Amino acid sequence: MVTGIIGKKVGMTQLFGPDGTVRPVTVIQAGPCVVVQAKNVPSDGYDAVQLGLVEERPAKVGKPLAGHFKKAGVPPTRVRREVRVAPGGEPLKAGDQVLVAGVFNAGDRVDVIGTSRGHGFQGVIKRHHFGGGRATHGSMFHRAPGSIGASSYPSRVVKGMRAAGHMGHTRVTTRNLRIERIDTENHLLMVRGAVPGADGGYLIIRKAVAPKREPQPQVEKAAKGAPQGGARASKPKK
Repeated sequence: MVTGIIGKKVGMTQLFGPDGTVRPVTVIQAGPCVVVQAKNVPSDGYDAVQLGLVEERPAKVGKPLAGHFKKAGVPPTRVRREVRVAPGGEPLKAGDQVLVAGVFNAGDRVDVIGTSRGHGFQGVIKRHHFGGGRATHGSMFHRAPGSIGASSYPSRVVKGMRAAGHMGHTRVTTRNLRIERIDTENHLLMVRGAVPGADGGYLIIRKAVAPKREPQPQVEKAAKGAPQGGARASKPKK
C-alpha cells in the first residue's frame, strides 16, 4: 500500500461543523494516479513506486521518457513523483491505479509537500524580519542590515550570514494536517489549514511521519465523599 499521492492545490474554503464551528480547509485535487514504475529491495534497495498524475491535458515527452511510459503500458504524464510503500501491503505493479479513497480516510493526519510562492529578490526586513533603524531625525540607517562581521578577524563574512537575496520558491513541508473530508467521486481532499504554494501548484500528500494524537475531552471526576455542586460541607452543630 502506498503512503502518499500526488495532488494539485485548488484553493481554500471553509466547512461548518454540526455545532456551527467554522474550520478553514484547503481543497486539493488528489489523483487519480497511475503506477509508472515499481521498485523493490532486490533490484533497487528499497520499496517504492513512481506515480504519475493523470490530467485532462495530454503530456508531451521526449523519446527516453516515451520509452519509460511505453514499458509501463501507461500514457505519458506531466508530473511524476516517488512515494514509499508501507511494509506488509499488497505489491503494486506498473499500470495500477491509485485513488485517494484507497490511501486516506477522514480524520487521518498527513504531511503536505509543495513549492512555496516566489517573492524574488528581497531585503533583510522582509526576508529575515529585521527590525531596521530609526525613520526620523536625520537617520541614514533605515532598512540596511547593519554590521555583517569583524574587520580584523576573521576578515571575511562567515557562512550563513543573513542577508538580502532570493526569497521563496523552495520545497516546504507542512506537517500534521487533519483530513476533514474526502470527495471520492471528484477526487477531492480537504485538509484543515493552509498548504504551501499557490493555487494550481502540485503537491505530495503523504501519511504523517510523526502524527499527533487527537485531543480527547477531559472529564473531571468528583472525589469520593466530596459534596456535589461545589457547595461546602456544613459542620455538625454541637
